[in-house]
Amino acid sequence: MDADTPTFTLRQASAGDADTLAHIGVATFVDSYTTDISGQAMVAHCTQQHAPAAYAAYLADDTNRCWIAEYAETGAPVGYAVNCAPDLPVDVQPGDLELKRIYVLSRFHGAGLGLRLLEAALGHAREAGAQRLLLGTYEENHRAMAFYRRHGFQQIGTRQFNVGGTIYDDIVMARPV
Repeated sequence: MDADTPTFTLRQASAGDADTLAHIGVATFVDSYTTDISGQAMVAHCTQQHAPAAYAAYLADDTNRCWIAEYAETGAPVGYAVNCAPDLPVDVQPGDLELKRIYVLSRFHGAGLGLRLLEAALGHAREAGAQRLLLGTYEENHRAMAFYRRHGFQQIGTRQFNVGGTIYDDIVMARPV
């Protein structure tokens, strides 16, 4: 690897990582949707959905998994993923899991972190005996949808997603584990 190429670590989050997940959750959400979502709606959403308590709840449930991608040189979080029980308006099958969140700071897109996080999520789904991994994504996030399609996901439905009181249309995707 080139000396100028950044390296990253990926680790499973533990109970003490709620604050770290909250910070990278807010950072990546703002980074991803600054041009799509009003500042007021974004702040309201992040205050509730990316609060340390929200991540502490994910971490407290042994059936969930969270991962943190870190810039190796500094240990700074640059991405993360969360697997949990599905909360999607589709026909959920027994044993399905939801990839609730998967984000990487945009300056590190193309570095392979999204794939590493997805592989961790799929590995957890296999270990849990899941048949499918589901996810929802904003219908205008064409880059994310192309990534998911390249890795075997297909659209199985739609949903409306409330971000700080503003409703957005999402697609729901699934792939066999």
